[in-house]
Amino acid sequence: MAKITAVRCIRTRHDGSWVIVKVMTDQDGLYGIGSASDIYQPGAVVSIIEELLAPVLIGRDAGQIEDLWQTMYTSGYWRNGSTLHTAMGGIDMALWDIKGKEAGMPVYQLLGGAVRSAVPCYAHANGATYEQLEEEVHAFQEQGFGVIRCQLGGYGGGGFVTPQGTSKFPPASVFDEASYIMAIPDMFEKLRVRFGMNLGFTHDVHEHLTPSGAVSLSRALDPYRLFFVEDLLPSEHTGWYRRVKETSTTPQAVGELFVHPQEWLPLVQERLIDFVRMRVSKAGGMTPCRKIAAICEAFGVRTAWQEGGENDPVNQIAAAHLDMAIMSFGVQEVNHFRSEEKEAFPGHAVLEHGHLKLNDKPGLGIDIDEHKAAALVKDQGSLAAYHHPYKLDRKPDGTLIRP
Repeated sequence: MAKITAVRCIRTRHDGSWVIVKVMTDQDGLYGIGSASDIYQPGAVVSIIEELLAPVLIGRDAGQIEDLWQTMYTSGYWRNGSTLHTAMGGIDMALWDIKGKEAGMPVYQLLGGAVRSAVPCYAHANGATYEQLEEEVHAFQEQGFGVIRCQLGGYGGGGFVTPQGTSKFPPASVFDEASYIMAIPDMFEKLRVRFGMNLGFTHDVHEHLTPSGAVSLSRALDPYRLFFVEDLLPSEHTGWYRRVKETSTTPQAVGELFVHPQEWLPLVQERLIDFVRMRVSKAGGMTPCRKIAAICEAFGVRTAWQEGGENDPVNQIAAAHLDMAIMSFGVQEVNHFRSEEKEAFPGHAVLEHGHLKLNDKPGLGIDIDEHKAAALVKDQGSLAAYHHPYKLDRKPDGTLIRP
């Protein structure tokens, strides 16, 4: 069996925000890659891999994926943190990549084989005005997407207002909950008149609302039969999903901030949500996500693995391998990459008519061209000073909105 000899981190994309893990073995030409990207703290993820995880993995059998995952999970004693999980997730994907290459088959075959021909995805339509949004929805419908996320000017759009008076705090967009709760149902009223009831629509609240406001919005969206509404509530307030389910029929998708099993498990067991939306890397990789999918199947909850516009082609293809093999699959969020980014990742998943399609190469089927990946970074010298905190919005009185 192949032994791990090194674990390398490769920073790429124009700003260096992508972190690709490369796990090397003692077998000639045998290695695996995984995604450990975190746009807000890539350097911290790299440090965890290099200082904590790599030393405990070197010399180990690369095929012992479950034991290696458990070893990483407890290696820092404190666990279930997003940064640790991202580091673990990248390595875990790389180990599955290696196992597939050793077996001579795609990873989804190792997970039980295909249960669908391709992976249905949903697109992101966004317009600063309703007219622009309608144009984007129409364009994605023409491309073959059956489900489309609709945003009116980004997360919180429809609720942003002009600041009044002076502020004691750093500049931020001002969000008014009442305006938003009026604007979003009105947006979907127009979209249903234009596109009918058969096209699937989603919307991402991005945890902008108070719990009572979230209940009101979900109920107001019922007539428009959304495919789902996303992240109606922050992870601290998931108990309110009981009230949502009691008063609304709009399907609920939640989980992109989840890193602890007790954040999602009660929601699934009590059937308070309809879709689980963790990012594969943030959940800790493919190993825990296949278990999450199995639990979801038992309770009638579906998956909609989170991607986000800042994510990389490796995480996307890892999610797609899971999607190909699980019965609890619902829909896959999709990313769009520049041509030069695709060239740096030969074997990337291909988007056709609203579906992701995989090649049947062994492992994940994707590789990294390190020369082209390095060329994507505009300034290698700037990586040490990288700083990209999450952009926060505020309420009219200046209070932060916690996503």
